[in-house]
Amino acid sequence: MAPFEIMGVVNVTPDSFSDGGQLADAAAAIRHARGLVEEGAAIVDVGGESTRPGAAPVPLEEELHRVVPVVEGIAALGLPARISVDTMKLDVARAAIAAGATFVNDVTAFRHEPELAGLVADRGVDCCLMHMLGEPRTMQEDPRYDDVVSDVKAFLEERLAAAVAAGIREERVQLDPGIGFGKTLAHNLELLRRLAEADAGVEHDLV
Repeated sequence: MAPFEIMGVVNVTPDSFSDGGQLADAAAAIRHARGLVEEGAAIVDVGGESTRPGAAPVPLEEELHRVVPVVEGIAALGLPARISVDTMKLDVARAAIAAGATFVNDVTAFRHEPELAGLVADRGVDCCLMHMLGEPRTMQEDPRYDDVVSDVKAFLEERLAAAVAAGIREERVQLDPGIGFGKTLAHNLELLRRLAEADAGVEHDLV
């Protein structure tokens, strides 16, 4: 994997951060994915469950209904980009991989469904593990850290070790400090200011 790649986001949800509801139709989402790749995206990330603060969980069948047709449609285009599925659910990831995804982006870093790590290992796909306090519904309720950079770094090191222990090759793992996920504005700015420090000693560059 190249050190720096652009990931384009395709939110097939009614309630995501910036584009919720704009791509609820599969055909619109597929067109958007094509446009993202034409603009330089090397990865297209398809998500069917919002992770905005306060977001409610999406039932499995609904997430499958939102995500799988879009992944299939993007794969059918034969675009020069990898397809990622943004999910914390094992069954959604399994169906998305069968439909053409080769990257799993799990905002819980395999904590929600630990079996997801085994699926990633078995299928030989890439993954991204993100730091987040709690879950989307609660993550912005007075988040606190002893030192945000040290705490996030320790968390990501532990999750990387867990992924490798599950059989995922280290070079297939990307790490995300989770800007905006369970962090105040001050925490976010501190992470950005000290990003080089957070990256030092971690096996993989932070994304």
